Amino acid sequence: MSKVIIIDDESLARSIVKEYLEKHPQLELVAECGDGFEGLKAIQQHQPDLVFLDIQMPKINGFEMLELIEQPPAIIFTTAFDEYAIKAFEAHAIDYLLKPFNQERFDRAVAKWQDQQSAPTENKTAELLETAAQSPSQNNRIVVKNGSKIKIIPTHDIYYLEAADDYVKIHTQEGYFLKNKTMNYFEQVLDGHQFVRSHRSYIVNVQQITRIDPYEKDNHVAILRTGIKVPVSRGGYGKLKTVLGL
Repeated sequence: MSKVIIIDDESLARSIVKEYLEKHPQLELVAECGDGFEGLKAIQQHQPDLVFLDIQMPKINGFEMLELIEQPPAIIFTTAFDEYAIKAFEAHAIDYLLKPFNQERFDRAVAKWQDQQSAPTENKTAELLETAAQSPSQNNRIVVKNGSKIKIIPTHDIYYLEAADDYVKIHTQEGYFLKNKTMNYFEQVLDGHQFVRSHRSYIVNVQQITRIDPYEKDNHVAILRTGIKVPVSRGGYGKLKTVLGL
C-alpha cells in the first residue's frame, strides 16, 4: 500500500482526484490539504510516497512548498499553469495533469509513477525547481524556512545576498535568512536590473545603494542606505556601472 496526499486549494479539484483514486486500491489517501502550508505539514507528518500537487495556490504556491522539503516525495502536478511550468514538467516531473483531465489520463499518470518508483526523486525535483524558477511569477519573492515558521520575502525588501558555505544569507531589515541555494542560482533568477553580482560572494539590490567608493587597488565598496558596506570587485564594478548608467 502506497501513501498519497492531495494538495489543491479547490475542493472540487480535490474531490475529482479522490474519485479517480478509488480505482487504485493500492493507493491510500492519508491527507488532503487546501494550501501549501497544510501540505508541507502533512508531508512531514505522513511521509507519503506520492503527492498530487496544484501549483497556483494562496499563501505559497506548489513550487515554493517543494523548496521547503528536504527530501520531497514523488510529485504528479494537477494544474493549469504557465509555459515555464510546462517546460519544467516535461523535463523533470514524473507527470503533470492539465485541468480538466479524465480518469484515463489520471490512470496513465499513476502508471507512469509506478514504472518510475525505483528512480530517486530528490534530484529530479531539484532540477524541476531550477527550471520552474525561470518563470516571472517565481522571481518576485523568496520563501524560506525560519525554524518551524515559513517566511515570504518580497525581493524589494532584500538589501543584499551573501554566500555562506552551502547556503545564501538573504539580508533584510528584519535581519538575515538562510536559503539552501547557490549565488549562481540567485544571479540567474533575480531581476538583473535590480540585483547585481557585485562580488563573487555578494549580490546587491541596486536600489539600496547610495554611493560607490574606491577601496584598495581596483576594488570598490558599495554603501547602502543602512550604512552597510558591500564589497565590489573590478568585474562587479563594471556590472554596477552598466546597470546604474554611470
